[in-house]
Amino acid sequence: MYVCMCHAVTEDQVKKAIDGGAGTPRQIAKGCKAGTDCGSCVRRIQALLGEHGARPCPTARLAAKLGLAEAEPQPGGAAADPAPAAPAPKAVPTAPIAPVLPLRVA
Repeated sequence: MYVCMCHAVTEDQVKKAIDGGAGTPRQIAKGCKAGTDCGSCVRRIQALLGEHGARPCPTARLAAKLGLAEAEPQPGGAAADPAPAAPAPKAVPTAPIAPVLPLRVA
């Protein structure tokens, strides 16, 4: 399956780069140019890095801290404390909306 359509880079090529020691999307890009053009493949490259034991990107760690993504496992096997639930938004009073009348062409 292709990861980078701009440079015709497959998952196998990215996995070989990871097995060869690449640990970041930038290191993978140096070898096969994946992620250097439009950038739409960078998230998939980061996912492949994560699947192969590489350190997750800072954005993933931040999202986990904010409760926007699943928390990454903590050292020692303990799960991270879930983020406190955000308070429910307050209802905002709205004014009634006037009906829309069709235009008549004369």
